[in-house]
Amino acid sequence: MLNDAREGPLQGVLELPREVKLMKWAALVPELTVLDLAKSLPFYTDLLGFEVVFSRPEPRFAYLQLGEAQLMLDQYAEGRGWETGRLEPPLGRGINLQIEVEALEPIITRLAGVSYPLFASLEEKNWYRQDDTLYGNREFLVQDPDGYLLRFSEFLETKPA
Repeated sequence: MLNDAREGPLQGVLELPREVKLMKWAALVPELTVLDLAKSLPFYTDLLGFEVVFSRPEPRFAYLQLGEAQLMLDQYAEGRGWETGRLEPPLGRGINLQIEVEALEPIITRLAGVSYPLFASLEEKNWYRQDDTLYGNREFLVQDPDGYLLRFSEFLETKPA
């Protein structure tokens, strides 16, 4: 159990959620260094809907899954040597992670329920061209507690370009 005395909409005691079975190891899984796993984990599980595949109390670490998307959260530990520079919020500058989900509404509803701000509000229809086909989606962006930019996307349809 990780105890946490957070303030704000996610306050309370944090217990690691039950672990779930991994569907399939992804070929690329981002590992995000977070400053406080006890703050980040409820954001990813309670608000965004990720499930914990497995976790470690020391060093604090969680492997998460949402549909086919996978992500690792690793709490910063000084002297570990994996950082290429000084960690200053917002973390993850210059990158956004696209996460495709079946439906955006449940995530947006949970975020709105705790007045969590969106970085970019829901865009109802975007079209991306690939050869002779247009792919439609809806998307919004939100920053996690450390500032990582997450772009949630819901596939809509295809049509000829």
